[in-house]
Amino acid sequence: MAETDANKPKKKKDKLKPAEPKTVAEAKQLEDVPDYWQLTDDEVLLRSPEPEDDYKTSDSWRVFRIMGEFVGGFDGLATIIRGVSIFGSARTPETDEMYIAARETARLLAEADFEIITGGGPGIMEAANRGAFEVGKVSVGCNIELPFEQSPNPYQTKSLSFKYFFVRKTMFIKYSNAYIIFPGGFGTMDELFEALTLIQTRKIRNFPVVLFGSQYWRGLLAWVTSTMLNEKNIAPEDLGLIHLTDSPKDAVDFIIKTSGASEKVKKADLL
Repeated sequence: MAETDANKPKKKKDKLKPAEPKTVAEAKQLEDVPDYWQLTDDEVLLRSPEPEDDYKTSDSWRVFRIMGEFVGGFDGLATIIRGVSIFGSARTPETDEMYIAARETARLLAEADFEIITGGGPGIMEAANRGAFEVGKVSVGCNIELPFEQSPNPYQTKSLSFKYFFVRKTMFIKYSNAYIIFPGGFGTMDELFEALTLIQTRKIRNFPVVLFGSQYWRGLLAWVTSTMLNEKNIAPEDLGLIHLTDSPKDAVDFIIKTSGASEKVKKADLL
């Protein structure tokens, strides 16, 4: 029998569902409605805004907290003119050769009147702060609030705390004359490649980047050379942005020679 409008099977009507809320207030009112997918605060925040969305106001007010962190960081680090930031894994134990090397490198830098800056946590960060602290020099920790892993080490003469990664990263770049990158994980790689990007794009200058531990970095550098360079995604001169070493003294000598920090001291003397 041919199918007609009269004998066509009837589809069950969908249950009426509330419309998608346009504001945080509407979303919260709908949280207890059965069969409704509950939006999380993150989903509401990260959703592309519409002109009528009242929740944009909360983002605007959040700017004041961000601004406060910038002001606090600038005030707290205003006297740092010969800073060197040292990065590396928070998981490196005290007995590890990289911990020992980071401690020695920081000590030599501090004795050369450089201020040591780290993320303020354990591992390599602790080793670097400790090296400067033990010779009575400036040892800065730019701590970040995390739900795990990060706990301030006790070797800081100046300690700051940040809620936002991007504010903290700005402080590292602004108050550093050089970076020393010890073996580490994703966070360490993040700091490394951000610095290289800023140098490559000429956003900053006179900024030595030292990779410490040739065995650890060998695979990455081989890939950068064989793949990234071969595919012409970087230029040959970009490889010159990196100095590889296994010696604390060599790292310090390279920074003294190339950082431009001495010029800052000369200018300060003229003020």
